[in-house]
Amino acid sequence: MDVSNGVASESEDPAVRKRLQAGGKGFVVIEKVRIRGYRKFKDTTVTASNDLNIFVGDNQSGKSTILEAINMALTGRINGRSAAEELNPYWFNHGLVQDFFADRCAGGQRTPPTISIEIFLNDEDGLQTLAGANHSERPVRMCPGVELAIEPDQAYAEEIEQHLNSGTGILPVEYFKVNWRTFRGEVLSAKPRELTVAVIDSRTVRSSNAVDYHVRQLLQERLAPAEHAAVSVAYRSVKEEMTQQHLAGVNKVLRDLDGPLDGHQLSLAMDQSSRSAWDLSVVPHVSDLPFGMAGLGQQVSIKLALAMDRNNSTARVVTIEEPENHLSHTSLNRLVSRIRDLRGESQQIFMSTHSSYVLNRLGLDALRLVNDGNTCTFGDISDDTVAYFRKLPGYDTLRLVLADRVVFVEGPSDEIVFERFYCDQYQRRPIEDGVDVLSMRGLSFKRCLELAAALDKRCVALRDNDGKSAEVLRADLVQYLDRTCREVFISAPVHGRTLEPQLLAKNSDATMRTVLGITPQADTVTWMTNNKTDAAIRIADSPHNLTPPEYIADAVKFIHDA
Repeated sequence: MDVSNGVASESEDPAVRKRLQAGGKGFVVIEKVRIRGYRKFKDTTVTASNDLNIFVGDNQSGKSTILEAINMALTGRINGRSAAEELNPYWFNHGLVQDFFADRCAGGQRTPPTISIEIFLNDEDGLQTLAGANHSERPVRMCPGVELAIEPDQAYAEEIEQHLNSGTGILPVEYFKVNWRTFRGEVLSAKPRELTVAVIDSRTVRSSNAVDYHVRQLLQERLAPAEHAAVSVAYRSVKEEMTQQHLAGVNKVLRDLDGPLDGHQLSLAMDQSSRSAWDLSVVPHVSDLPFGMAGLGQQVSIKLALAMDRNNSTARVVTIEEPENHLSHTSLNRLVSRIRDLRGESQQIFMSTHSSYVLNRLGLDALRLVNDGNTCTFGDISDDTVAYFRKLPGYDTLRLVLADRVVFVEGPSDEIVFERFYCDQYQRRPIEDGVDVLSMRGLSFKRCLELAAALDKRCVALRDNDGKSAEVLRADLVQYLDRTCREVFISAPVHGRTLEPQLLAKNSDATMRTVLGITPQADTVTWMTNNKTDAAIRIADSPHNLTPPEYIADAVKFIHDA
């Protein structure tokens, strides 16, 4: 997939082609999202080729921004308020804003930056009322979708120009307008009835009257209009009864007040305006405790249950922010199982996570990698490999996904020794050069190299020969290797089967005894083999110069130069 300019074509995405060839997988409401000028994203298209899409990336990479953009374009709201009320200058892409003001200073007439978030929808899902050709895709096609655009209001063109001529470096967003419309061109004032989105954010609990805004929204959507109206009428009647009966004595006292009331009578009454609606006054309870006082992990679980009930067809799109927050490992295991069990056939999920456990358990094929305003997906990855990592949810897959370069080694002792020889060569630890050394701990080199190849990741694998020739050991891996960026380095059988005799073959027995601090009676190779990690630590801490085995020296140079 081409991400050189941040734009991915659906036809170029191997993951999409794989889904289409397989006849699609799962329920898809959103086909793709194009984000232009919003926060980190100058111009990026995110293709949703599955019913589950998991975004991963470093901190500040833009994962949350993608979910935020989806929610805002579908609902017209952000943080519980309309986009127009929340609009601020820092929504606009910093690079585009800098270029704009630089052009102005140079005498140019560039128009101010704008924001556009387009949601392209499945045209076979009863969404034809939203279909039209008012979108950015070329060649133009009729398809359903919505766009939220933020642009200068031409009614204030003079005021905008006056502000920009004042030498400011801040966009005058007070003179901008939010246009929210369907691809048909119809202006939206509320989210389309055909589209509903449930927002689950476990990072923070934004509360009002001790109940999270999104929980109120979920509860409201589960009530039929008639039920909602019936409760509203009953609530007004209760408030009227409070006014007539329980405030009557208070109002009698107030009637006798003297003062500058100009002959008008003062009284109290229960508020009957919309700002005191019943759904703003009730608080959900969990085991007799107000929802806001329940544990944060429990709150996340309840939100998920409300949004993802298989029998509830209202929330067609569910966005979940970092579900692992506030949860112990046991609770996270239950939550991930709940997500898998509750996923309805008519729901599409977009999720961000920092947890390898969540990513492995829900499926690596759902991965969307976010990196500094760009996104990319896997190319081709076999179902067997997806299932392999799903059965090994504890493996730190995200380290592989997020690393610049990766070294696969067989165990902790290999990891420690590799770091020592890398430091000897370049006077820096590998991680300082963006090289992450991952211990396989018995995992399959083939699976990890397939994963690295799917991500086009620069990596090397180090392995013992175990008495076999390099040709035999490479045969099963060759399809994932690339001599310019992915290679496997195997120890020479002539020097022994494992790491320990390989080290002894390049360094004298006397030197190794000094480094390891063992007695003359001990056999060096036997002691090292029986104390692998301890021996590796002593090698790492030793002030003596050691010569690395050739396969390790070659791997150090390859990954440094890759």
